[in-house]
Amino acid sequence: MFLPTHLSVRFERWGTAAENAILVIFFGAMMLLAVAQIFLRIFFSFGFIWADELVKFFVLWIALVASIAASRSDRHLRIDILSQFIAHKHVKLPRAVANIFAAFVCGFLAWHSWRYIQLSIDFGDTVLTGLPAWIAYILLPVSFLLMAYRFMLAVGSEISAFFGRDSEIGNTK
Repeated sequence: MFLPTHLSVRFERWGTAAENAILVIFFGAMMLLAVAQIFLRIFFSFGFIWADELVKFFVLWIALVASIAASRSDRHLRIDILSQFIAHKHVKLPRAVANIFAAFVCGFLAWHSWRYIQLSIDFGDTVLTGLPAWIAYILLPVSFLLMAYRFMLAVGSEISAFFGRDSEIGNTK
């Protein structure tokens, strides 16, 4: 059972706003921290031990959140030679197959990144001078799961469009 159209549109808008806000906050914090670290090292011969590692985490987190946003707006990387050689009206089915494959890969990565989180908890791994590593890496399974969900929504839209019905699922462009 699907949500009513107005409710799904509202969730989509809130999700888009949250993704954009997280990207802006992470990018701003990363730039501020990197510039501060450079400034401190050049002028005061001092720097924070944890800053370089945190900048690396910001890069990872930005890449993951941007990947979620790209899968939402269908702007992700796509290796799609077949659609160049078939008629435009028949492109929907190969895209649905490609999206099923992408959803499967993202689901597989979500599962194994969750297993990595569990191992990190079991072994008591730490990052950033004592923070449990699972906190820094929890975005991995969450982001891959969200991308798999988005790809499955795209599959529904592609199949629905292939059979001639306009879809409201996952495609609020």
